[in-house]
Amino acid sequence: MRTRRFKRAVCAGLVSSLVAGVALDSGAADSDGAPEVIQFKKMLDQQARLLAEQKRVLERQEAELVRQKRELRELRENLNSFAGQEKIDKPDLAKMRGAGSGGQIAQAPAAPVGQAPQPATRPPAVAPITDAVAVLTQPGKFVLEPSLQYAHSSNSRVALVGFTIIPAITIGLIDIRSVNRDLWTAALTGRYGVNDRLELEAKVPWVYRQDSTLARPLATPSVADSMFDTSGRGLGDIELAARYQITQRPPFYIGYLRFKTHTGDGPFDVATSTPVSGLTIENTLPTGTGFYSLQPGITALVPSDPAVFFGGLSYIWNIKRDISAVDSNGTPVGNYDPGDGVNFNFGMGLSINDRASFSLGYDHTTFFKDKRNGETLQNAQTQQVGSLLFGLSYRISPRTNVNLTLGVGATSAAPDVQLTARIPMTF
Repeated sequence: MRTRRFKRAVCAGLVSSLVAGVALDSGAADSDGAPEVIQFKKMLDQQARLLAEQKRVLERQEAELVRQKRELRELRENLNSFAGQEKIDKPDLAKMRGAGSGGQIAQAPAAPVGQAPQPATRPPAVAPITDAVAVLTQPGKFVLEPSLQYAHSSNSRVALVGFTIIPAITIGLIDIRSVNRDLWTAALTGRYGVNDRLELEAKVPWVYRQDSTLARPLATPSVADSMFDTSGRGLGDIELAARYQITQRPPFYIGYLRFKTHTGDGPFDVATSTPVSGLTIENTLPTGTGFYSLQPGITALVPSDPAVFFGGLSYIWNIKRDISAVDSNGTPVGNYDPGDGVNFNFGMGLSINDRASFSLGYDHTTFFKDKRNGETLQNAQTQQVGSLLFGLSYRISPRTNVNLTLGVGATSAAPDVQLTARIPMTF
């Protein structure tokens, strides 16, 4: 509109100038002023050229303005389609006035803006306290995890061979034995994320063990203490594992399968001796279990911001095998079944900030009685191994974490204390 008015004003000015020029031309002709008329005509020609140039500039500016309006309209349409905005209806004033006797104004529901947040497809990371509770490695990534574990356990036994006439008077032999065990395990673990749901793992441990056994028979002519120290070191049992994420929405279920070899020396692979009557000790301590085992299990993780609750159940199948070694009586051991086990664990992980988190939980395993040649051993017992676990994780860098775990034995068969340090590095 402004452009048109400007054009009209310029045209009116041009007409006025032409009229004035004609009048001057007539006056100059009468007064014989021909040079002045020629000069004025030149000025009119110059003004006409300037007017034509300004007209062309205005036309270019008008075309540029039309182009910018078109681009702005297209940009607005693209933004609306991307954000998914909807037209917001005007609030109904009648409904707002009738909000109730309390005088509160009912607000119209806000229209959705943008896309709704997508649900998480991967469980959140928690400080690992057991090998079963672990978040899958990202696809295409490789995690190298060196670790060091220390476990200490002690066991004291009092055996009475005889009978009592009255309390406090014993006829027979009282045998007191105390065993302290220290176990160091340095391991190198590698994990690879095959895809969003599958992860493969391999673990190679190196074991050092040391036992101190104190034997002291009472009610005998000799009451001197007998101390026996034994140790063992070498390659432990190599483990292979696979984990698969079953669900992609909370609660997250992760199934896993762990296979343990018997690359380490087993209890039947080392020589034993009897230094004192009734006491059999190993000359060199074993570094492995001596049996293959297969452990299928499942773990559930339930995020509840800021905590993550977890729990798991697994079955440990210790595969029996034929043993060619002989027992203390010189009889071949034969087919030996170390007994299977059932494991369960539960706990909670809590994120402190974007770098640190801690976990606490409980882990319990029940091992059934051993069998030899299909028959349960006479002195076999069901073992209950339970531990309270505390874990702490700290992220040093985007690719490196430090994980510390403390285990405290809750049953007599469990280690008294167990400390584990892990440093997973992602490549």
